[in-house]
Amino acid sequence: MSSAPEAAKSLRRWRLMLGRYADEGLNRPRLSTLDGRCDAALAYLYDRESSGRGHQRAGTLDPSQVTALGWLSELRELFPASVRETIESHALERYGMTGLLEDPEVLAGITPSAQLLGAMLQLKGRANPQVEAQIRALARRVVEDIMRCLKPAVSSALSGTRNRFATSPMKSMRNFDWRGTIRHNLKNWDAERKVVVAERLRFHARERRRFPWTIVLVVDQSGSMAPSLIYSAVMAAIIAGLPSLRLKLVVFDTGIVDLSDRVSDPVEVLLSVQLGGGTDIGRALAYSETLIEQPSRTVLVLVSDFCEGASPARLIAAVRRLAEARVKLLGLAALDERAKPDYDRAMAARLADAGMQIAALTPEHFADWLAGVIV
Repeated sequence: MSSAPEAAKSLRRWRLMLGRYADEGLNRPRLSTLDGRCDAALAYLYDRESSGRGHQRAGTLDPSQVTALGWLSELRELFPASVRETIESHALERYGMTGLLEDPEVLAGITPSAQLLGAMLQLKGRANPQVEAQIRALARRVVEDIMRCLKPAVSSALSGTRNRFATSPMKSMRNFDWRGTIRHNLKNWDAERKVVVAERLRFHARERRRFPWTIVLVVDQSGSMAPSLIYSAVMAAIIAGLPSLRLKLVVFDTGIVDLSDRVSDPVEVLLSVQLGGGTDIGRALAYSETLIEQPSRTVLVLVSDFCEGASPARLIAAVRRLAEARVKLLGLAALDERAKPDYDRAMAARLADAGMQIAALTPEHFADWLAGVIV
């Protein structure tokens, strides 16, 4: 049985999660002063959910309504960054608190994150024109943070093929030479434990590709794909800057926008898209076919939830044509930090049958996958 303090702690957590409307059902658990501040900060946003379901806000003796700026300040004091980012994203995306984008001072107080940027991109065009420069600055901060984290690993993965006849001082698991490691450590055989003690690990060197590959990145800009769109823009910029790789970037809904001339600046790419609308994947692939000059040295990467709004037959036919032309086809249901998408599994299976490899990957794993394809 749980102790009384543990039970009280559990009730307190449930109360903070469910809000003031759960007071009576939970026998009004006691909240500390700090708990009260957390409760008020959460209620400022999530009471909108209860109001939308017909609940009326009861009369209270709470302090007067806080301002958006004061609320953001409370979030910074009360919650860790990961929780704060989620709450801010909910405010913009789920509850449409576009007023947060109307005040430059409020906008300056928002914590930059990929999740928040995704929400802002969906609301792009509704903000006060006076704060557009700050929205751009926020987008650049998020993009630069992602770029800083991803560029070394992605560049290493895609910088060339492994050369099994040469070793490298660069220690990377993707270049690990397990045969060479065992061979050079056989002298360290431990007969008692029956293991080879690897005192020195060996790694393959990489050699630059002599013949260029073309990567055609085709990205769905429907609202659900916002996180993947952000990471696709960053990955496009990294790949475009590598030797022996050419990159073309196409974004689509029912229309098509070729952003190949802007790939060096992910912020410009992101501010050029318009999230939402329908989805015509078949049309996007038909356009992408026109960009392919050497099919056998081209990889077409489709980033989409595969929810086709137009003719499925046209989409399947396009994939079959590309596969028959020896284009390497990769389909990503997600390209973001979580890689746990909601997508049309039936359509993904049909695309796989037609010749497209399907996955949902983080950017680092995508880089490794792409490196294996363009050997």
